[in-house]
Amino acid sequence: MSTPTAAALPAARPVPARPLTRDLRLAARQVLDEQRTFWRNRSRAFFSFALPLMFLVIFAGLNHGDVLHDRGGIPADAFVVPGLLAYGVIMATFTGIATDLAIARDTGVLKRAQGTPLPPWAFVAGRVGSAVLVAAAVSALTLLIAAFGYGVHVPASTVPGLVAALVFGTACCAALGVAVVRVIPNAEAAGAVTNGLVLPLTFISGVWGEFGGMPSWLHDIAQLFPIEHLAAALQLAFDPRTTGAGIAGGDLLVLALWGAAGVLLGLRFLRTQLRRG
Repeated sequence: MSTPTAAALPAARPVPARPLTRDLRLAARQVLDEQRTFWRNRSRAFFSFALPLMFLVIFAGLNHGDVLHDRGGIPADAFVVPGLLAYGVIMATFTGIATDLAIARDTGVLKRAQGTPLPPWAFVAGRVGSAVLVAAAVSALTLLIAAFGYGVHVPASTVPGLVAALVFGTACCAALGVAVVRVIPNAEAAGAVTNGLVLPLTFISGVWGEFGGMPSWLHDIAQLFPIEHLAAALQLAFDPRTTGAGIAGGDLLVLALWGAAGVLLGLRFLRTQLRRG
């Protein structure tokens, strides 16, 4: 019996590449599915969406009418509101994404996603995109409450600075939310780990206002992390004394560097999880 030569063997047909538009549609549908899941989970929606707004009402109400003499006599709310806006972005993106992916990892959803028509990047994009939508909603409501409830407005000239700070801050916190899952031992510990990282930094980063007598070394520590720079970039945009576009170049650079580190570490985490699957 003769053995067929290589030339006689039928040529293997190339596997057609999946159209990018189809993947984009799948990712968009995943975002919508994640949004439905988010709003149906009342406790999750409360901590990521309602709680930052409650803190806004409480702290802005406590400081309403006060002025900061060490900052040129600006209204205290013009300093507190942008700090709480930063906190809302952090809760919606960093904390929300880290908790969601930790649950997906522990329940096996992240591994099982490989056996579905949904590409892994679209699966993660659905989580991230949903968190970004929540952050946008929190930001919009914070600005509305600040304007109509407490008379705190962003000057028209510094709107570009406000937008830049929100875009860079949201992207940075979202990337770090994916990366930090590496250090979360299990889904039950997600809240403890994320809050343990965020809350101490918010107090030394000016998110809740200024605390007199804080040691300089605590301020130096805060300067190393992105929360301080997100709050500072937003506070610059809200400050009525700011001239020009209100773009804090140095703070945005730090946010970009932390965001890039988050992307690299997040990709490494996701590749590890997919290889294990």
